[in-house]
Amino acid sequence: MESRTQPTSIKVRGARVHNLKNVDVDVPLGRLVAIAGVSGSGKSSLALGVLYAEGSRRYVEALSTYTRRRMTHATRATVDSVQHVPAALALRQRPGIPGVRSTFGTSTELLNVLRVMFSRLGSHLCPNGHRLAPTIDVAANKDLVCPECGVSFSPPGAESLAFNSDGACPECSGTGFVRDVDDDALVPDPSKTIADGAVAPWRMFGLTVMPQVAAELGVRIEVPYGELTEQERLIVMDGAPVKREIRVPSRSGKLFDLNFTYRSARQAVREAIDNASSEAGVARVNRFITTHQCTVCHGTRLSEQALGSEVCGIDLAQAARKDLDGILAWVAAVPELMDDTLQPMAALIAGQFAEMGQRLLQLGLGYLTLDRASSTLSTGERQRVQLARAVRNETTGVLYVLDEPSIGLHPANIDGLIGVMRDLLADGNSVVLVDHDVQVLREADWLIEIGPGSGGAGGTVLAEGTVPEIGAHPASLIGEFLDGRAETLTRARSDAVDVFTQGTVRLETSAVHTVHPLQVSIPKGRLTAVTGMSGSGKTTLVLESLVPAIAAARQGTVPPSHVRRLEPAGLNEANVVDASPIGTNVRSTVATYSGVLDDLRRSFAATPESRERGLKAGDFSYNTGSLRCPRCEGTGQVVLDVQFLPDVDIPCPDCGGSRYRPDAQAIRIATEGGERSMPDLLAASVSEAAEMLAGLPRLAGKLRTLVELGLGYLRLGEDTPALSGGEAQRLKLATELGRKHDGSLFILDEPSVGLHPLDTRVLLDVIDRLLATGATVIIIEHDLDMIANADYVIDMGPGGGTAGGRVVATGTPEDVSISLESVTGRYLAPMLRDVRRKPSHS
Repeated sequence: MESRTQPTSIKVRGARVHNLKNVDVDVPLGRLVAIAGVSGSGKSSLALGVLYAEGSRRYVEALSTYTRRRMTHATRATVDSVQHVPAALALRQRPGIPGVRSTFGTSTELLNVLRVMFSRLGSHLCPNGHRLAPTIDVAANKDLVCPECGVSFSPPGAESLAFNSDGACPECSGTGFVRDVDDDALVPDPSKTIADGAVAPWRMFGLTVMPQVAAELGVRIEVPYGELTEQERLIVMDGAPVKREIRVPSRSGKLFDLNFTYRSARQAVREAIDNASSEAGVARVNRFITTHQCTVCHGTRLSEQALGSEVCGIDLAQAARKDLDGILAWVAAVPELMDDTLQPMAALIAGQFAEMGQRLLQLGLGYLTLDRASSTLSTGERQRVQLARAVRNETTGVLYVLDEPSIGLHPANIDGLIGVMRDLLADGNSVVLVDHDVQVLREADWLIEIGPGSGGAGGTVLAEGTVPEIGAHPASLIGEFLDGRAETLTRARSDAVDVFTQGTVRLETSAVHTVHPLQVSIPKGRLTAVTGMSGSGKTTLVLESLVPAIAAARQGTVPPSHVRRLEPAGLNEANVVDASPIGTNVRSTVATYSGVLDDLRRSFAATPESRERGLKAGDFSYNTGSLRCPRCEGTGQVVLDVQFLPDVDIPCPDCGGSRYRPDAQAIRIATEGGERSMPDLLAASVSEAAEMLAGLPRLAGKLRTLVELGLGYLRLGEDTPALSGGEAQRLKLATELGRKHDGSLFILDEPSVGLHPLDTRVLLDVIDRLLATGATVIIIEHDLDMIANADYVIDMGPGGGTAGGRVVATGTPEDVSISLESVTGRYLAPMLRDVRRKPSHS
C-alpha cells in the first residue's frame, strides 16, 4: 500500500481578512510559531481570523446539524484556500468574565480534587455532632456508625461538599454574598416629608399614589420622615399589601375614588428587580441594593454540614483560603499523616493534585488562593488558567492559537509559559501565538512578521523564518529587538539627584491582604514604574491605596482604613487609564469617543443644504438622527439567522455599512481634495481624515493627536469595543493631551499590553507629552523597555502572594538592577549594561 506523506505545514493562500492583502503563507505544523508586527498590522487577522476561524469551523461542520445549532462557531474566513489546518482552539487575550459561582479553585478543577480528598479522607461529624476519625470505610464510601451515639449515617460525597451543589450555604445559595435592599437608599434624606418625595423608590418607579395610600394606613406624610414613629416607619418600609380607597384627580381635575394595593418601599424595589428587563432598568434598581458578605457562612459559600468535614484538622473553607503554593505543600504532606490503610488513596489524590497544580505554578499563579473569585482575576491570569487546562487535557493533533499569552507575566515567569507551550507540542499539537514580548518571540521555532505599518499600511508578510533569520532580515522591524541592536533608552530620564525636585508624594499603609505595612515616596512630575511579580502587591499599593486616598483627600471623605497617612504634594485627582474595552457595542466608534463626530455634525449642520432642509446637528447622529439608516438603525450591519449555522453579521444592504440613508451623501462639506459626505469621512482612516480636514483647525487638532498616538490607521467609524487593550488605552489618553495637569496623577495599568516595541516608543513619547503638561505618571508594568525608561522604580516582591507584599527596591532603573533582592532587577541588569543614556531633564 502506498504511504502518504504527512503534511508539514498549514498552507494559507489569498487571505483577505480585515486588512490582510491576499496573503500567502505556510505555517509549520508541530512547531512553536510566533506572529509579530506593529499594532493593527494584521497579526490577529491571520492567527484568529484565518487559522483559528478555519480550524474551528471545519471541525464543527463535521458534527451533526442538531449539534451545530447549539454551538457558537466562527464564520468562513475570507481566504482562497487553507490546506491541512487541524481542529483549532483559541486562548483569547480577553477571556470571558466568569460567573459569580466561579473561583480559581473551580476553574482549575483543583477544588474538585480537594472535595474528593475531604469526602474520602476526612473526619466527619455524625448527625449528633460527634467527630469520627477517617477510616477505610469512609474511603470506600460505606455507611458509618458513630461509636459514641450509635447512629448510622452516610459520609458526605464530593457533591455534598460543593458550594455549587448540595454543599451550598442556604442563606446565600453558595455565592458567599447576599444582596439586600439598602434602607439608607430608600429614604436618602430623612428631613424630607413623604408628601415631598422622601421615599425614593415610590418616586422612581411611578408609584406616585403610595404616599396617599400610606396616609390611609395611618402614616403622617406631612412631617419629616425622621420624626415618624417606629410604627409609621415600619408601615413605610414593610407594610402589608392591603387595599385602600383614595381620591385620584383626572387630567381634567375631576376626582375619582379608586382602590390601590399598598406597595411598601422594600416591596417596590423587589417588584422592580423582577420587572427590570433592560440594562438601564437594572441600574435604576441597583441604586437601592447593597451587597455584603453572607453572615451565615462568612463568605465561605459552604453550608454548616459541608464545613463539618475536616482533613488533618482543617475544614474545606480553610484549605481553599490557602494560596496555590501553600495548598500544594499542605496536600503533599497529607499522605504521611494518614493511617497506613489510607495512604495509597491519599498518595493517589495528592499526586493528581500536584500534577494539576504544578502547571499553574509554572505560569506564575502560585500566589492565588483557591477561593479567589474568578471575576476578580486579570485577563492574563484567566488566560493562563485556560492554558494550564489545555495542557492537562493531553490532546494531540490540535492547533492552539494563543493571543498575547505573555499579558500580565513578569519576565521571571516567561520560562514557565514557554515550558507549558512546549508540553503542548510534545503531545503532538501545534502552537501559534501572537505576541510582542521579545523574550517570548526569541523562543519561537518559526516567526512570521506582518506589516510594515498598521491598518491599510499593513497586511503583508514582511519576513518569515527562524529567529536568527528574522534578526538579519533587511525588511524586518522586529529584528533589531530580537538580536539586541535596538537602543534601550528612548527618552530623557531624570538624574537620580533631581528626581524629587518637583515634590514628593508620601504614602503610608498598614497591612492589607498579603501586603505588609508600606512606606513609599513617589516623585511628583515624573514617570514612576511600579514593578514586581504577579500578586506582589502592585495593585494594592496603587489602585487600592494611593488612588482612593487621593480621592478621599479631595472630597474630604475618609480614606480606606488601611491608609494611615498621605502627603499628596499638591495632587488633587487620580485618573486610572486601563486597557478595558471602550463601549459595549458597535454604536461606540473612534469618531464618537474622540469627540470628532460631534464637531463633524456641527460642520455638516452649518452647510447651505442642511439649512435649506432644516437639518440640525442632531440629524447627523447615526444613533438617533433623521439621516440614520432605518434598516440597520445606524449600526451599519444586520444579523442573519441561518438556523443551524452561526448568526452572520453582514454590512447593511441598504446603506452598505455606512450607517446613513442614501440621501446623506448629498450633503457635503469642503475638504482637501474635494467635497465629502459624512459616510465618506467615517470610512476614512484617522490619518486620511486629518489631511482631508486640515482646513478645520479644531477637528484637525483632535485627529493629529490620534495620529501622534500611533492610532492613525484606525477608521473613524471603527467600533471601539473591537480595539486592542493598547489601542483603547491610547484613545483614552488622547482626550487628556493639551490640557494642564499640574495637580493630576495618571495611573496606566500595564500600558504596554499589545504593543510592539516600536509602539512602546510611541507610548513613551505620549507619556512625555503628558508629563510636559505638569502631570505625574505611574505605570504598573512588567515590560522591561518601559521600566528601563522610567525616572523612578518601586519594585514589589520578592515573590507573589504571601511571598511578596514588600517594597524590595527603589530608585533609578540602574539602582534596582543592582539590588540583590529584586527579581525585576535581575532581568533589567542585562538591558542596562553599556546603554547610551539620553541627556537628562531636570
